[in-house]
Amino acid sequence: MPQPTTDANGHVEEIHWPSLIAAISAISAVGIAIGLGLPLLSIILEKRGIPSTLIGLNAAMAGIASMLAAPVTTKLAHDHGVAKTMMFAVLIAALSAIGFYYADAFWMWFPLRFTFHGATTTLFILSEFWINEAAPPRRRGLVLGIYATVLAVGFAIGPLLFSALGSEGILPFLVGAAIILLAVIPIFIARHESPVLDTKPERHFFHYIFLVPTATAAVFAFGAVSAGGLSLFPIYALREQLSESQAAVLLTVMGIGNMAFQIPLGLFSDRLRDRRPLLTAMAVLGVLGSLALPLLIQNWLLMAVLLFFWGGCVSGLYTVGLAHLGSRLSGPDLVAANAAFIFCYAVGTVAGPQGIGAAIDVAGNDGFAWALAAFFGFYVLVSACRLLFRSKRS
Repeated sequence: MPQPTTDANGHVEEIHWPSLIAAISAISAVGIAIGLGLPLLSIILEKRGIPSTLIGLNAAMAGIASMLAAPVTTKLAHDHGVAKTMMFAVLIAALSAIGFYYADAFWMWFPLRFTFHGATTTLFILSEFWINEAAPPRRRGLVLGIYATVLAVGFAIGPLLFSALGSEGILPFLVGAAIILLAVIPIFIARHESPVLDTKPERHFFHYIFLVPTATAAVFAFGAVSAGGLSLFPIYALREQLSESQAAVLLTVMGIGNMAFQIPLGLFSDRLRDRRPLLTAMAVLGVLGSLALPLLIQNWLLMAVLLFFWGGCVSGLYTVGLAHLGSRLSGPDLVAANAAFIFCYAVGTVAGPQGIGAAIDVAGNDGFAWALAAFFGFYVLVSACRLLFRSKRS
C-alpha cells in the first residue's frame, strides 16, 4: 500500500484515510467493548455479593494498569513494530474479556482487569500516535476531532449493548471479545502503513510528562473531571432532590455535548498558530461552569444547557491537548509523549473520584462543584505559570 506523501520537512501533506480509518476503527471497537464491559462487570460482582469497596478497588486496577503499561508501550512498539504490537494487544484484551466469565474466584478478576486495561492502554497510545503521525499539521485538529467523536459514539453504544444483552450467561462476554477481535482487521489491512520507529526516544519516559506540560496537564484535568464527575454526579443530583431519571438524562445531555463539540473544536484549533490559549479558555469556562452547578441545580432546563456546553469544554481538553502534543513532537518522541499523555490521563482518573469524593465528605454536597472547579483551576494555574515563564525567558 502507498505511504502518505510528505513535504520537505517530513510532514504529511494530505489526509491519508486508510491509515486513519484503521487506527480510528480499531480503537472504536475497543471503546464499544469497554462501554459494554464496565457496567457488565460491576453488575455481576454486585449479584455475587461483593462489597462495594472491593468492587471499586477492582475497578481501580484499570488506572493502575494504564499507569504501568504506558512506559512499556514505547519500547514494545520500537522492538516489534506499531501494528504488530497493536494486534498482540487486541488478542490479550479479547482473551481477558472471555476470562472474566470463567474466573469464579474474585481474586482472579484483579489480574484480568490488569491485563485487559493494560492491553487497551497500549491500543489507545499507539492508535493516537498513528493518527497524529498520519494527520497533516493543518488538519490535525479536524482529524483528532473525528477520532474523539467516533470514540465517544463507541463508548455510548457499549451501554446500549449491555441493556440488550443483559448480564446472564456467556453471551455478553462473547460479544465483547468478538468486537475487540474485529479491531485486528483494519490494523492488519493497513499494517504496512503504520508508523516506523527506527530510533528510541532520547529522553526518559517521565521527562515527557514535563516536556509539553500544557498537553499533559490538560489530559490530567480531563481524566479527573470526567471520571470523578461521571461517577459522582448521580449522587450529587440525588442529594439535591433530583430523580434518578433526571440525573441520567442530564448525564446523557453532557455526553451529547461531548460528541457535538469535538469536530468544531478541532476545526477551530486548526486555525490557531498556538492551541494553548484555547486550552486555557476551555479550562476557565470549566471553572465557571463548575461553580455555577449549585446555583442552577434546582432548574433542570438550565442545568441541561449548562452541562451540554460544559461537557464540550471538558472533552475539548483531551482533543485539543492531543492536537497540541502532535504539533510539538514527532516520531519516537511523539509516541513516548503520547504514552506520557495517557499516563497523566490514568492518574487523573484515579485522583478525580478520590478528590471529589473527599471534597463532598468534607464540605457537603457543594464540595462536588468546588472540587471540579479546583481541577480546572489547577490547569489554569499551570497555563499561567507557563505564560509567565515564557515571558521571563523571552
